[in-house]
Amino acid sequence: MPARLKSILSPKSLTFAALIAVAGTLVACETNDTLGRSQFLLVDNADLEPSALQGWQELMRTSKISSDAALNRRVKTVGAKIVAAAGYNPNQWEYVLFQDDQPNAFVIPGNKVGVNTGLFKVVKNDDQLAAVLGHETAHVLGKHAAERYSQQVGTQIALQTAAGATSGRTQQIIANYGGMGAQLGLLLPYSRKHELEADRIGVDIMVKAGYKASESIALWRNMQALNQGKPPEFLSTHPSDNTRIAQLETYIQSKGYK
Repeated sequence: MPARLKSILSPKSLTFAALIAVAGTLVACETNDTLGRSQFLLVDNADLEPSALQGWQELMRTSKISSDAALNRRVKTVGAKIVAAAGYNPNQWEYVLFQDDQPNAFVIPGNKVGVNTGLFKVVKNDDQLAAVLGHETAHVLGKHAAERYSQQVGTQIALQTAAGATSGRTQQIIANYGGMGAQLGLLLPYSRKHELEADRIGVDIMVKAGYKASESIALWRNMQALNQGKPPEFLSTHPSDNTRIAQLETYIQSKGYK
């Protein structure tokens, strides 16, 4: 089996003939220099934008937007510095502050970033806000949404191929997944691997933007204090706070960041 297919195909569930068929159908691998690894990609970020933006518009229609001028200004000011440091044009990004007590932020294809007012229960300064927004920007640089989409579609194609699906059926499977873009960043969680990659890349971005890397650790300690009683890591798609803190400490030290 080609190495580029190992992340989505399970040898135990597919026959050798099926693997050959899938390999011929899904040759879609590229190296992401930001991540320092290859990615299986059937689509790019831009391909997901139309359907993802439909989900964003629905969220804007059904959610309460915060009118807190000070918090809105902080989010947009820090966000602009972060995306500029990441090599993007700040004018092409949109930040919306949602009136929601859940401490959360997210990004979807199309450079739309949502921040909940509840995030400021754990964000105590602009450096910590930069850690959050750097993390979300890192998901875009890492093409994590496109990779997640490709893995899920690829898995479905692999299963159908193992069951003797025709090429027409394979095309139908891909078409049926078109609406999944609306869920990306809104409903479907990133993997632990994606989250830890975004933590590291986010630190690089925030440092480049002039923020203090060690505040990313302080942020997760604040989150840890808030999340007492959180399910253990093996029951969650996200790394535990302890794991994130430990890996951030090691990475920041290795880079010589302050």
